Amino acid sequence: MAPGQNYPNDVHRMSKIAEKGENKAFVTFLGGSGDYVKGVVGLAKGLRKVGSAYPLVVAVLPDVPPEHRLLMVQNGCVLKDINWVQAPEMDKTKVGWAHEHFAINYSKLRIFELEEYSKMVYFDGDIQVYSNVDELFELPNGHLYGVLDCFCEWHHSPQYKIGYCQQCPDRVQWPAEMGQPPSSYFNAGMFVFEPSQATYDDLINTIKVTPPSSFAEQDLLNLYFKSIFEPIPPVYNLLVPMLWTHPEHVELDKVKVVHFCANGSKPWRYTGKDEHMQREDVKMLVQKWWDIYDDESFSYREPMAANVGGKRVQTAELNLIPKEKGKRGLGPMVTSVLEFAL
Repeated sequence: MAPGQNYPNDVHRMSKIAEKGENKAFVTFLGGSGDYVKGVVGLAKGLRKVGSAYPLVVAVLPDVPPEHRLLMVQNGCVLKDINWVQAPEMDKTKVGWAHEHFAINYSKLRIFELEEYSKMVYFDGDIQVYSNVDELFELPNGHLYGVLDCFCEWHHSPQYKIGYCQQCPDRVQWPAEMGQPPSSYFNAGMFVFEPSQATYDDLINTIKVTPPSSFAEQDLLNLYFKSIFEPIPPVYNLLVPMLWTHPEHVELDKVKVVHFCANGSKPWRYTGKDEHMQREDVKMLVQKWWDIYDDESFSYREPMAANVGGKRVQTAELNLIPKEKGKRGLGPMVTSVLEFAL
């Protein structure tokens, strides 16, 4: 992997763009009090390292605790409070979520309401950017762009049962007796879109009339945007399993975005004990993530504001303690943060 250049003064450039009313941004989504905040902080630092000209917006659910909100702001994130979107009832006797936590992902659809931005690039919190991808904002309007998913480890799916994958459609032909082959299907951990309240409202209405399926909002987005979806190269969302399912398609020195979606691959949880996790390419990518996360020079040091317990708090007003040297943790934390949450 060839990461982008360092831009130690890029925070200043980002703030100047914000002053001019730049209406494009990266966006991610966070709920709960778990350790996914580390992924968001790592992503924010990664975007700064590669010199991106655009901010990272974080759509935060009400249960994200004050200390995590302040940590994200301290690392340059723009927080947008969102409300829950109720997941549809799933008949678990017939089908279940591919992963139990997928039910929360319907709230991610709230990013389509962020109409103050004309175009956004969505990244899951377990993604890291290793090279500048600002060119994605220049893609023509009127489409949703994403990277084709890989079906090779979808054990519950008909694709897996017959060995079919859209990453190598010539390897196994789709059987005629199964009807039309599946439409192009993107991984919703990354996509380029244009926010619209009307689109959001229509998505919610679609949920009400569409039976839920295993991949939750990802299946919904693929269904809804089927007619305007345009695939982009996998360098913009390298799914870690592609390293062993389709190595012939992977050139690591050209990859810009890595999605740590394989079991055991989340860098902040990495132990190396899960299947495939002792691969040298996996260990290298995880180490690169930590190199960025541990680099305090990519933390945002200018005063910014956060919503904490219903109050607007400036980070400049807070007493911040630096992370212990050599210890991997959440990074700069806030003393007596509960005072601000009351």
